[in-house]
Amino acid sequence: MTVANCHASLMRQIALSVLFWLAISLIPAAPASAAEATEELKQENDKAKQQQQLKELERAQQLENLKSDQQLNDTQQQLNSLKQQAPRAVTTQPQASQLQRQFDQMRTDQQLERLQNQLQIERARRETNPARQQEQVRELQRQQQMDLLQEQNRKTYMQQELDRLRQQQQNQR
Repeated sequence: MTVANCHASLMRQIALSVLFWLAISLIPAAPASAAEATEELKQENDKAKQQQQLKELERAQQLENLKSDQQLNDTQQQLNSLKQQAPRAVTTQPQASQLQRQFDQMRTDQQLERLQNQLQIERARRETNPARQQEQVRELQRQQQMDLLQEQNRKTYMQQELDRLRQQQQNQR
C-alpha cells in the first residue's frame, strides 16, 4: 500500500467517523423538532378553537340582542297604547309614566351591558395567553347567561306591571 492510498483510506475513515458522529448528534434533535412542531400545531389549533368560541359567543350575543330588541319594542308599543288610554283613566296616568321611566332605565341598562360585553369579547380576542383567553371566554359565557336571566326578570316585571295597569284601566271603565 502506498502512502497516498493509506492517506486516502485514513481520510475516508475520518470522514465516515465525522459523518457518523454528526448523524448521531442530529438524531435526538429530530424528535425535539417534531415535538416542537406538534406543540406549535396544538397551540395554533387551540387558538383557532378559542377564536371560534369567541365568534360563536358574539353571534349568540347578537341573536339575543335582536330577540331582546323585538321584545322591548313590543313592550314599548303596549306601554304607548296604555298611555294613550291613560288620559281617560286619571289614576293610571302617573303609574304609566313611572312604568315608562322604568322601561327607559331598563333599556339604558341593557345598552350598557351590551357595550360591556362587547369590550370583554374584544379584550378576550386580544389576549395572547391561551389559558387566560379560555378563562375569559368561560367568564363571558357565564356573564351572558346571568345578563340574559336578569333581562328576562326585568321584562317579566314590566309585562306584569303593564298587565296590572291594563287591568286597572279596565276596572275603571
